[in-house]
Amino acid sequence: MPNIKSASKRVLISKERNARNRAAKSLIKTNLKKFDAAAAAGNREEALSAYKTAVKTVDRAAARGLIHKNNASHKKSSLTAKLNSI
Repeated sequence: MPNIKSASKRVLISKERNARNRAAKSLIKTNLKKFDAAAAAGNREEALSAYKTAVKTVDRAAARGLIHKNNASHKKSSLTAKLNSI
Protein backbone atom coordinates (compact mmCIF):
# COMPACT_ATOMS: atom_id res chain seq x y z
CA MET A 1 0.00 0.00 0.00
CA PRO A 2 1.28 3.46 -0.85
CA ASN A 3 1.97 5.82 2.01
CA ILE A 4 1.87 9.04 0.01
CA LYS A 5 -1.45 10.53 -1.08
CA SER A 6 -0.36 11.11 -4.68
CA ALA A 7 0.86 7.53 -4.92
CA SER A 8 -2.52 6.23 -3.77
CA LYS A 9 -4.19 8.39 -6.43
CA ARG A 10 -1.88 6.91 -9.04
CA VAL A 11 -2.91 3.42 -7.95
CA LEU A 12 -6.56 4.27 -8.59
CA ILE A 13 -5.79 5.81 -11.98
CA SER A 14 -3.69 2.80 -12.90
CA LYS A 15 -6.56 0.43 -12.07
CA GLU A 16 -9.00 2.42 -14.19
CA ARG A 17 -6.64 2.55 -17.15
CA ASN A 18 -5.83 -1.13 -16.80
CA ALA A 19 -9.53 -2.01 -16.96
CA ARG A 20 -10.07 0.28 -19.96
CA ASN A 21 -7.09 -1.17 -21.83
CA ARG A 22 -8.16 -4.73 -21.07
CA ALA A 23 -11.65 -4.02 -22.40
CA ALA A 24 -10.27 -2.45 -25.58
CA LYS A 25 -7.94 -5.39 -26.24
CA SER A 26 -10.81 -7.79 -25.63
CA LEU A 27 -12.89 -5.88 -28.18
CA ILE A 28 -10.11 -6.25 -30.74
CA LYS A 29 -9.99 -10.01 -30.19
CA THR A 30 -13.79 -10.28 -30.38
CA ASN A 31 -13.97 -8.37 -33.67
CA LEU A 32 -11.16 -10.44 -35.17
CA LYS A 33 -12.94 -13.65 -34.18
CA LYS A 34 -16.20 -12.41 -35.71
CA PHE A 35 -14.40 -11.71 -38.97
CA ASP A 36 -12.69 -15.11 -38.93
CA ALA A 37 -16.02 -16.84 -38.35
CA ALA A 38 -17.66 -14.97 -41.23
CA ALA A 39 -14.69 -15.66 -43.51
CA ALA A 40 -14.70 -19.35 -42.60
CA ALA A 41 -18.41 -19.54 -43.40
CA GLY A 42 -17.71 -18.01 -46.80
CA ASN A 43 -20.28 -15.24 -46.34
CA ARG A 44 -18.66 -12.30 -48.14
CA GLU A 45 -21.22 -9.64 -47.16
CA GLU A 46 -21.03 -10.49 -43.46
CA ALA A 47 -17.26 -10.79 -43.68
CA LEU A 48 -17.03 -7.36 -45.31
CA SER A 49 -18.98 -5.67 -42.52
CA ALA A 50 -16.96 -7.55 -39.89
CA TYR A 51 -13.78 -6.53 -41.72
CA LYS A 52 -14.69 -2.85 -41.53
CA THR A 53 -15.35 -2.96 -37.80
CA ALA A 54 -12.23 -5.02 -37.12
CA VAL A 55 -9.99 -2.63 -39.05
CA LYS A 56 -11.55 0.33 -37.28
CA THR A 57 -10.93 -1.14 -33.82
CA VAL A 58 -7.35 -2.11 -34.71
CA ASP A 59 -6.64 1.39 -36.01
CA ARG A 60 -8.13 2.95 -32.90
CA ALA A 61 -6.04 0.72 -30.63
CA ALA A 62 -2.88 1.60 -32.53
CA ALA A 63 -3.66 5.30 -32.29
CA ARG A 64 -4.16 5.03 -28.55
CA GLY A 65 -0.96 3.05 -28.08
CA LEU A 66 -2.57 -0.22 -27.00
CA ILE A 67 -0.82 -2.10 -29.77
CA HIS A 68 2.19 -1.16 -31.86
CA LYS A 69 1.51 0.37 -35.27
CA ASN A 70 3.41 -2.44 -37.01
CA ASN A 71 1.29 -5.00 -35.15
CA ALA A 72 -1.83 -3.18 -36.32
CA SER A 73 -0.54 -3.13 -39.89
CA HIS A 74 0.21 -6.86 -39.73
CA LYS A 75 -3.29 -7.63 -38.45
CA LYS A 76 -4.94 -5.48 -41.12
CA SER A 77 -2.94 -7.00 -43.95
CA SER A 78 -3.83 -10.53 -42.83
CA LEU A 79 -7.51 -9.53 -42.60
CA THR A 80 -7.36 -8.08 -46.11
CA ALA A 81 -5.72 -11.21 -47.49
CA LYS A 82 -8.43 -13.39 -45.94
CA LEU A 83 -11.16 -11.12 -47.29
CA ASN A 84 -9.71 -11.19 -50.80
CA SER A 85 -9.44 -14.97 -50.74
CA ILE A 86 -13.20 -15.40 -50.16
